[in-house]
Amino acid sequence: MSDKLLEVKDLRISAYNDEGVEIPIVKGVSFDIHKGQVVALIGESGSGKTTISLASLSYTKPGLEFSGGEVLLNGEDVLTMKPIRQREIRGQNVAYLAQSAAATFNPAITIGEQVSESAVLHGILTQEEADKRAVALYRALELPDPDRLGFRYPHQVSGGQLQRLMAAMALCGKPDLLVLDEPTTALDVTTQIEVLKAFKKVIKEENAAAIYVTHDLAVVAQIADYIVVLYSGEVMEQGTAEQIINNPSHAYTKRLMEAVRPKPAAGQGVELTGDHDRDIPALRVNNMTAGYGRKSNGEPAVTVLRDVNVDVKNGHVVGVIGESGCGKSTMARVMAGLLPPVKGDIKLDGKVLEGDLQDRKLEELQKVQFVYQMADTALNPKQIISEILGRPLEFYHGLKGKEKQKRINEILEMVELPAEFASRYPMELSGGQKQRINMARSLAANPEVMLCDEVTSALDSIVGANVIKLLTALRDKTGVSFVFISHDLSTVSSFADEIVVLYAGRVVEQGPTDEVLEPPFHPYTRLLVSSVPELRIGWLEESMQKRELAAGIARGVEMTAIGCPFFNRCPMAIEGTCDTKTAPNRDLDHGHIIACHRTIEELNASEADTNAILGSTGQNAGGGNASA
Repeated sequence: MSDKLLEVKDLRISAYNDEGVEIPIVKGVSFDIHKGQVVALIGESGSGKTTISLASLSYTKPGLEFSGGEVLLNGEDVLTMKPIRQREIRGQNVAYLAQSAAATFNPAITIGEQVSESAVLHGILTQEEADKRAVALYRALELPDPDRLGFRYPHQVSGGQLQRLMAAMALCGKPDLLVLDEPTTALDVTTQIEVLKAFKKVIKEENAAAIYVTHDLAVVAQIADYIVVLYSGEVMEQGTAEQIINNPSHAYTKRLMEAVRPKPAAGQGVELTGDHDRDIPALRVNNMTAGYGRKSNGEPAVTVLRDVNVDVKNGHVVGVIGESGCGKSTMARVMAGLLPPVKGDIKLDGKVLEGDLQDRKLEELQKVQFVYQMADTALNPKQIISEILGRPLEFYHGLKGKEKQKRINEILEMVELPAEFASRYPMELSGGQKQRINMARSLAANPEVMLCDEVTSALDSIVGANVIKLLTALRDKTGVSFVFISHDLSTVSSFADEIVVLYAGRVVEQGPTDEVLEPPFHPYTRLLVSSVPELRIGWLEESMQKRELAAGIARGVEMTAIGCPFFNRCPMAIEGTCDTKTAPNRDLDHGHIIACHRTIEELNASEADTNAILGSTGQNAGGGNASA
């Protein structure tokens, strides 16, 4: 008997326009999935990856129809079976993991109820059996406190933990096939490694098959056995992971390879012309402390940022990096006036800004603009593009009529979109085009500083690279300064002039890009740099062996008022010092600062020398007595 689990044969999916004319979306796609195999569907946005993967559940998005071919699950065509049978296979035989775990979980129901629900509903397991299996899966996915985790609510766990809980939810009913749709795209590098490792382990242990949908080839190299390369609904190339990664034959696959973000390294930043240099920074943050909620003494109930100092020079790009929960977005919110600081001040062109945007002058609001992460939620779906871009032109500059329309066309040209896009709605644009409109709206104000919050995190590598190219051109053309917030160190290193490394609300390292990415590193910067996946098979296993001994990657970010917050994860921590005293700032050349108790010589030591240092100071890799 064949061990083929899923056979996709000449699959065709179409849409129909208002005149009833057929528009092919998926054009004759064929591939097989064997039991215990992970097949990756890769390609840029719009290539049909998600549409094809959803066919395994006999599902199409609204407006699409199956127009030909077969999808055989255990020899049974899911496209022609009766609706009642299709409902049975969803969750029972095929389980779907969406991109956003936060949107998947119901915030009002405990995690345990949601993880076990499908298995009980389909009659696969009793409630008692499902609860036992859920706890076993929490252990397999290396989640904390597995016996009690099910009693928590979704908001009480981190993003990476929620992503793994989504895998537990899918696996609870013992499905034959998992469909993982971009499950690590929006995660920071260290969390992504943790989630990938857990997925790979549990898929192997459960002997489950999986379709892994992604645009990130470096991730594919770590988890896939077989790869199908898609472009515009057609298969360009398919083969084993080794063959596609090491010996691609199609020009499009090679193009995808070239767009893989390079390993962060010195010398990748953009060269500054000096045309926009001024003595006073465009934006300066002085000893800023900020948080959420208020105690009776005026202190924040939750302090997120402590004593932050950052300068944004005119015409420069400052990249802010760190894991989820380190305070990156909070810092941008404080700069924009959306969250008043508790202590410290913000200066624009040398003048102190009011902490609350409601107290800022119109001119000050116009000069500092915020670009939100998700263009889908940032743009009003009921307004056409000319209305979206026209609003800031009227509000800040009083433009109307032909003058306003002329400026809209100029701004569209600036973000490399045609003038006819002015009459379109956001839903008529691709993800990359929407992100350009999102940025164009901020540009319409003619700002001095643009605060970009994770603007490329949800974009594929080719579109993301184009957005970075566009931002670089805008900086050179207009002299605007950027605060570029990201968890993607490769993107930041290719674009930023200076880098600020945030950990648990404190600046642990900052300086020119070339300096920050050259040893000596802060131990946390070293962890971030070593966590960026490489485009080679076996990298994940190698890196986990090295890193688990050194840095306790699975430990979460903890905000601490005393000592260095990285203490419990640091391979070079000094017990009795790092956990009790604030780290001193070590000044290197060109404004490069590292906040660490270790000397520059110790930080610059090779791995062998580091082990000798740890031995001489009586430390173990993992930060004093912190448990693994």
